[in-house]
Amino acid sequence: MTLILKPVETYRDDFTFSNSAHAIARFPFPFPEDQYRYSVNIEPATSRDPGSVFEHWFDIDEHYRSEMAERARVLEQDPRRYLVMPHMQTASWDALQMFMEHLSNDYPALFSLTRAGDQWHWRNHVLGIDQHFTFGDPGTLPCEPLEFITRQVQGDIALLDQRDNDLFMDAGMVTSPADWSLAFDAGMSFKQWHTPVPMAHELGVFDRALKYLLNIQVDKPVRRLNWTLTINPRMDTSPETFHEWGHDRSTVTAENAGALVHLRVELQFMARLPRSNGLMFSIRTYLISLNELVTNPVWATRLHRVLRDLPDPIADYKGMTRYRQPLLAWLSQFDPHA
Repeated sequence: MTLILKPVETYRDDFTFSNSAHAIARFPFPFPEDQYRYSVNIEPATSRDPGSVFEHWFDIDEHYRSEMAERARVLEQDPRRYLVMPHMQTASWDALQMFMEHLSNDYPALFSLTRAGDQWHWRNHVLGIDQHFTFGDPGTLPCEPLEFITRQVQGDIALLDQRDNDLFMDAGMVTSPADWSLAFDAGMSFKQWHTPVPMAHELGVFDRALKYLLNIQVDKPVRRLNWTLTINPRMDTSPETFHEWGHDRSTVTAENAGALVHLRVELQFMARLPRSNGLMFSIRTYLISLNELVTNPVWATRLHRVLRDLPDPIADYKGMTRYRQPLLAWLSQFDPHA
């Protein structure tokens, strides 16, 4: 199954935000105050904010075609970015149903779904997919159900099996991660795959988060924002491709930081899967260059203060130690009290 619709470079020319005020204002700026602190920061995802990235459970935007083509390219080069353990088949069908129902309801001009019992008809009008299949029968799809649907959804997807009062990363489609690897984390428990995060364990953040996630109910999803920095508008910053992008961190100067450095924000969405009792964990990534971000003076000042006062262990974990000083020098011009 091939969904590549056009040649795609590692940096896509249609990925950078336009200069329109609407496009920049839609960016999910993650800092509510001038200081960053670790917190669970989970909120119900049932609230709607029309026109924002929070309007629907799954956000589809102007980069849909290029991100789907990028996903297909990454999978062709490294099939390990997709994984489903045998016991996660029911969860995979759960996820397919959740995506198809919400995408067709929320974006009827782009997707449609009709059902007659277990006979389903799915149409993706953007990618030209027209698929009749029997729900529950993988032989009626061109590939496994989770692969079929996640090749058509923006963002990375992990399906977490819930057992023994814990969550385990036992399935997923992860082609645009921020410094982590599905192949490495597969089968790990919630705290195991969060082991590299500094300071949060001592603060009890993951104990509270796990307790919360284990009690998520069907049709009551939650969401949170996470962030890091990325050099160039690159989606795939996985350990597997570090040789392609790791050197970029040494190219940042006080003169070019605005063009090279991008704030990378993840809208993390977690929903209970009804048949399997697993948990869907989707990670929708948004990038904005700092040149674009500073057109909002409040954001510019706040980002300078957040990064200036960020504890060294967190700055190092987020990969910004090498270029932190030139970045702060560039940002300081937008902080009236710097």
